[in-house]
Amino acid sequence: MTNVKVYAALTAKSGKEVELEDLLRGMAAPSRGEKGNLRYDLWRDAAEPSRFILDEMYIDAEANSSHRETPHFQNYVGKIGELADRSVYTVTAVDVTDL
Repeated sequence: MTNVKVYAALTAKSGKEVELEDLLRGMAAPSRGEKGNLRYDLWRDAAEPSRFILDEMYIDAEANSSHRETPHFQNYVGKIGELADRSVYTVTAVDVTDL
């Protein structure tokens, strides 16, 4: 089983900063409660406050796929285009230490 890490960089569109933050904060608790979710953290870019970074980890690709089928993720998909520009990176470990 290989853990799957997802990083998403989301930059709020002008005037949408509060709505974006609310949407992202609203994803945290239900995502953390999913079977197979190992972490779901929301960060703000210190140099660019309208940019948020999502840091997610799942036990495997199946858990990541299951996350994408949830009602809260589908709600996110339906709203994110009007709120932010985003880049998403799904990665697997190459040389990672356990913390």
